Amino acid sequence: MEHTVTTLPATREPGCPFDPPAELIDARRHGPISRYPFPDGHEGWLITGYDLVRSVLADPRFSSRKELMRHHPLIDFGEIEVPPAPPGEFLLMDDPQHSRYRKPLVGKFTVRRMRLLTERVEQVTADHLDAMEKAGPPADLVTAFARPIPAVIICELLGVPYEDRGSFQDNIDKFLGGETGDEELFAAYTATQRYLAELVAAKRANPTDDVLSDLTDSDLTDEELQGIALILLSAGFDTTANMLALGTFALLRHPEQPAAWRADPALTDSAVEELLRYLSVAKTFMRTALEDVELGGRTIAAGTAVILSYNTANRDPERFADPHVLDLGRQDGGHLAFGHGIHQCLGQQLARVEMRVAFPALLNRFPTLRLAVPAEEVDLRPEAADVYGVKSLPVTWDV
Repeated sequence: MEHTVTTLPATREPGCPFDPPAELIDARRHGPISRYPFPDGHEGWLITGYDLVRSVLADPRFSSRKELMRHHPLIDFGEIEVPPAPPGEFLLMDDPQHSRYRKPLVGKFTVRRMRLLTERVEQVTADHLDAMEKAGPPADLVTAFARPIPAVIICELLGVPYEDRGSFQDNIDKFLGGETGDEELFAAYTATQRYLAELVAAKRANPTDDVLSDLTDSDLTDEELQGIALILLSAGFDTTANMLALGTFALLRHPEQPAAWRADPALTDSAVEELLRYLSVAKTFMRTALEDVELGGRTIAAGTAVILSYNTANRDPERFADPHVLDLGRQDGGHLAFGHGIHQCLGQQLARVEMRVAFPALLNRFPTLRLAVPAEEVDLRPEAADVYGVKSLPVTWDV
């Protein structure tokens, strides 16, 4: 029998802040694909299994185009037409438009180039840990550690003055935090676009040694550069910041894991990949079928919306042994935390470098690090957020 998920869950189970919502785990138990009736009456699908999610991500018959995303999993927009993505915002485009924007960026985010940043990431991390140690316990790990490290690095890469970070950080929180009304969301987007327009104009007039300046020496328009900068700034900052904060929360709730990591630094690569799999902070994405597609024994009709559940795919028992166990030594890699296919995260190597440096540095600097409040009082982002995480993480340590 076909399984139907009637609504996407709004909360996670009490005491289980790292696990996908119980309804999604239950849906995966019934099979890798379930029917999903959208609030506007559209009959779509929810895909929770690893193999099917990966298959859709690699299949050009499923589109990422914004104007085809007329159905929202939580909201009935009625007859409102969705416009195409603005120039440069390539995450919501298909080829060839997608490749036009992504191709000039690929060479700037290679494994080699990102690894060359390791020394700078180490310095930035050490500076913030020094400040945290000097200020003494307690501390909010989000503001002292998780947010500023990726913010400094992405600002330097793009050539964004770091002193401007406050406004764009707040606005990105409004984009991705899941708690902002439409009017405030539009105001944040407009303010960010206005700032980026000024930044692009400044780079054209006086190029410096950064990615955005390099892109001004191309056929990309100012509006296209604004869109690209918005994608890179938000993705390069918010996802990594939430991985560092939520990842630390998870480690503190499983103290045997950081103890093993401290004892064996060689665990670093597998530990980072396991945290990415286990937490899957970018939880869900959508695609629209461009033609009839056979998938998992079902026919996905042309024009049908499909919700891809990354967090259940990364907890799929048919792909990962003991999937709900955090195991920093896990060897069965291949998670989908960075997606798959042509839209696979452009900045994944940068995120890996930042996490490979920051987590061990934190754990070694503060071996007695622990939560300063009961775990159930940690302030989590709502399930409606595009990127899951914690809003604050009070910690303390022995002095």
